[in-house]
Amino acid sequence: MSYARLSYALIFCAAVAAPMSLQARECKNMGFSVNDFGKEGPTRDAMALLDVHIKKQMDQRGVKKYTTGKKTVSCKLYLDLIVFDEYTCTAYANVCWGLGPVTRQAESAPPPLKQQ
Repeated sequence: MSYARLSYALIFCAAVAAPMSLQARECKNMGFSVNDFGKEGPTRDAMALLDVHIKKQMDQRGVKKYTTGKKTVSCKLYLDLIVFDEYTCTAYANVCWGLGPVTRQAESAPPPLKQQ
């Protein structure tokens, strides 16, 4: 076998085997909403419950190792009562798992979830 054929064969084998040997890396922007009176309570609860939500989602996917990016919280006034106000606060974080380059990246945060 000539060197040219051997090098082409090695390149072909490497190209075919590389995608199969690496697990794709995926990222998803996850969020969790809390609706409650005041602003500090729902902000704190949304941050804490986001961690629980992420762990539950990763367990359902069978993912043991993942990274969570910076958490952000956005709050919107739900009910404007004169004595006290009710807010809906949503915590967001980008979660990545797997190996290799990123295959899918969430462009923006998902819309707030409605809690009833």
